[in-house]
Amino acid sequence: MRLQVFLSHSGCCSRRNALEIIKSGRVFVNGKITPEPSYPVDAEKDRIFLDNKKITLKAKSYLMLNKPVGVTTTRSDRYAEVTVMDLLPKEYRHLYPVGRLDKDTEGLLLLTNDGDLAYRLMHPKFNVHKEYLATITKKLKDKDRLKLEKGVFIENKKTSPCRIKELFKSVSHSDLTVSIHEGRKRQIRLMFLSLGYKVIRLRRVSEGCLKLGALKPGKWRALGAAEISSLYKECGLKQ
Repeated sequence: MRLQVFLSHSGCCSRRNALEIIKSGRVFVNGKITPEPSYPVDAEKDRIFLDNKKITLKAKSYLMLNKPVGVTTTRSDRYAEVTVMDLLPKEYRHLYPVGRLDKDTEGLLLLTNDGDLAYRLMHPKFNVHKEYLATITKKLKDKDRLKLEKGVFIENKKTSPCRIKELFKSVSHSDLTVSIHEGRKRQIRLMFLSLGYKVIRLRRVSEGCLKLGALKPGKWRALGAAEISSLYKECGLKQ
């Protein structure tokens, strides 16, 4: 097993972060600094330390949380009043959020220590769609919907094509579903803002094959075996 894979499987970091951590010289294998991510390790025989803390493999866990508005998506933040980890039992606080929902956004958030799956769910090239229910100010014009679906520029970079479906519209507001496969910071809010609309409510209701369903805000549940298997298949991974 490669050192980078070992770290991501241990739950101490994501695969992307593992690369940076290893190259920074913070990882020791059998007492020696090992700055090479592809270095082969034996999980049972080798002694592997990160910042002087021994790292061991943990069983993979997969949780779905319905993140409420006002909760910060992070493992630790001294400035945040409440983080998503505060909503979980202690035995699950080693997990990592897959992607990020901003403080004002609610809905489905996956947490896991499966670094390979998390990487594929987050990276746009694997084309895993996330669907949101959005309420915006004003009636959405057809020409603006087409612009959004084709891609608009936010922070000097064009967004990938997306799907938008109108559920309700009036003079004062519109209710929509928005499906994207990117995960840029505050992406949906900035997309609509670029055309003069403000998102006043945003809730993620699905990620790939996962559906939020009737899970109440602030509550969590473990994924079932069939859901995990479907996610692996959707991301092109073998269990």
